[in-house]
Amino acid sequence: MVLGSGFYVLSFHENDKLNISKGLNKMSKDVSLGKTFFAGIWDSNPVLRLLLGMCPTLAVTAAVKPALTMGLSVVFVLLFSNIVVSLLRHQLKPHLRILMFTLTIATAVTIADLYLKAFMPEMSASLGPYIPLIIVNCIIIGRAEACASKNGLIVSIIDALGMGAGFTITLCVLAAIREVLATGNIFEITVMPGSFTPWAAMGMPVGAFITLGLILGAVNIISKKTA
Repeated sequence: MVLGSGFYVLSFHENDKLNISKGLNKMSKDVSLGKTFFAGIWDSNPVLRLLLGMCPTLAVTAAVKPALTMGLSVVFVLLFSNIVVSLLRHQLKPHLRILMFTLTIATAVTIADLYLKAFMPEMSASLGPYIPLIIVNCIIIGRAEACASKNGLIVSIIDALGMGAGFTITLCVLAAIREVLATGNIFEITVMPGSFTPWAAMGMPVGAFITLGLILGAVNIISKKTA
């Protein structure tokens, strides 16, 4: 009777340890996915930390609408390429992987470009060549090489969403500052008082360089204080 009772107690403890172990593994996985997502927003922000994608960052941030459209287009291309590369990662050949990445990215960019031309022609004309130029955006091919080709589908999707969100947020913040100072409006809504004198330079390329430089300086200061 005692032996049987002891056996049940032992079994209970083993099951308990197994459940705890499973719970810890799940928590560790959740934390890892969370870190992967938020790394793209702050710690490994493609614009503010890695200084990638500078061409669209400087070129399409005169207003929030084109910046948001560019950001969402990059999110779509990132998701598309990361999913395809992750699913095919075991079939990748070292000498062909860059070609495969480029063809995958080009396919996604073509879809995004044709969608904008069909349903948002004015925005497509406004963005000009910068949507097709996503093909050579180092953020996309960098994540395909560094993450999607080495990790499973879930991690690759989370990485794409985090990097895409970080890129989009940065573009929108930069564009909001420039649009407000250049026109006094944001999303065609007046937000500055009537006495405000627009800063014409903020709508020009020089405004993009100055604003981005100030934001990068602020990020560096914050990083040093929180280090």
